[in-house]
Amino acid sequence: MSRPAMPLPSAAAPGEADRTGISRRGLLVAGAAGALTLATGAEAWAAGTRLHPSGGGAAAPSGSVRRAHGFLGAMTDAYPAVNPGPRLAQSYADQLGLFSTAFVYDVALMICASLAGGRVERAKVLADGLVFAQEHDPAHDDGRLRQAYNAGPYTFYDGNPQPYGLELPDGTANIGWQFGFLGTAVGDMAWPGIALLHTYEATGDRRYRDAAVRIGEWILDNAWSTRPLGGFSFGVDGGNAPIPNGSTEHNVDCVAFFRQLDALAGGRRWRTAERHARQFVDRMWDHRGGYFYTGTNDGEEINTDPLPLDPATWGWLALRENRYGRAVDWVASDLAARDVGGRGLSQLPDGVSISGVTFSSASLTTTASYEGVPAHPDAVWLEGTAQLACALTDRGRGRHDQGRADRLLVELRRTQELLGADQTVGGRALPARSGVVAATSLVDTGFGFGYFQVQHTGATAWYLMAAAGANPLQVGGLRGRR
Repeated sequence: MSRPAMPLPSAAAPGEADRTGISRRGLLVAGAAGALTLATGAEAWAAGTRLHPSGGGAAAPSGSVRRAHGFLGAMTDAYPAVNPGPRLAQSYADQLGLFSTAFVYDVALMICASLAGGRVERAKVLADGLVFAQEHDPAHDDGRLRQAYNAGPYTFYDGNPQPYGLELPDGTANIGWQFGFLGTAVGDMAWPGIALLHTYEATGDRRYRDAAVRIGEWILDNAWSTRPLGGFSFGVDGGNAPIPNGSTEHNVDCVAFFRQLDALAGGRRWRTAERHARQFVDRMWDHRGGYFYTGTNDGEEINTDPLPLDPATWGWLALRENRYGRAVDWVASDLAARDVGGRGLSQLPDGVSISGVTFSSASLTTTASYEGVPAHPDAVWLEGTAQLACALTDRGRGRHDQGRADRLLVELRRTQELLGADQTVGGRALPARSGVVAATSLVDTGFGFGYFQVQHTGATAWYLMAAAGANPLQVGGLRGRR
């Protein structure tokens, strides 16, 4: 199912792992390093979470947007000494415990949000980093991108230093081997491809279009499924072994990506590929419930549980079909969450409450814990909340949709004001009240990983796109509707 977001290995409750299936966000190598990351990240998060001292109201929209762009800038420019040229941006504040890990999905979102906000130079810097990573893989020359890269230096938990940025002394890309983020998922290819095509539209630089074409060719060559459900399979693991799972979200990504390739690069193969992905997405639709199933483990049977948010919001943004608009309403009602400080397992301070939506149907009933920290069934997943605001604005069914989107944006601005104080990147303080944290309290996704109250480039980028009325899954969609 999902994209690369909160990629911590899960300490799920007994029996939960059997029902989950693989997600893009969960394409990990779980082992000693992963377990150590989870323990240290949870401990650092629990110790480092504080309210911003500014009070409880939502910021004015213009100031909030400016500070959110400041956060993306700080993450992009965090390691100037080792990144004089192409670079990628660290995805999460240090308090998560993944050091300078840059997930390519998050980088793609940052590019889209930067273009939507007129920050073309920042978008070009990050797009150049993706092109460099593609062209300088240490083992492959086939157009692939890895799940994540190292954006800057750090000392690993075992005491071994990692002193480099994106480029290693031998000229190759600094892939995320310490945490096992070595695989290549179709969704993690499609989103950078989309971002590169938007950068090509904005700049006219054909390098970005050509890199996107190579990404598309890798997907066609490595993930075209001939199994009964069709579509595109998950991708490959770190050892380059194919993963047969099929994700609805990934195939939605592919519909949008191949449509953009057809528009900007041309070629019948892209239209054929778009139809192939679209057929899979259509098969995942439950017209009675008004939602998408997550996908398949084997290409033959549909997984019906849990039900995730991403295919619903992105299904509208990519397809814009009235019947799929029902999924947006399903998210708003069936995945609604309200986190109230002092109540239940909330990690919000007393007197603070945040409303929005959560990750999946399983998140609402979770009993999972991560290194002794229990997940909260009422926690709000803020990236998904921003996605919903984006989809409602794009759907634009009168004042009702816009009113709901505006209320969600107010909640997102309140989290920016209140949560994530004193967090850092590369050991240096982040700008005050700038980034949006991944979750209000610990969210268990139901797919084997969780989200913490740590500032996140992906959540912040989706907030910025929602505030701008942008739709990254449409050709020309970053110009916005607001």
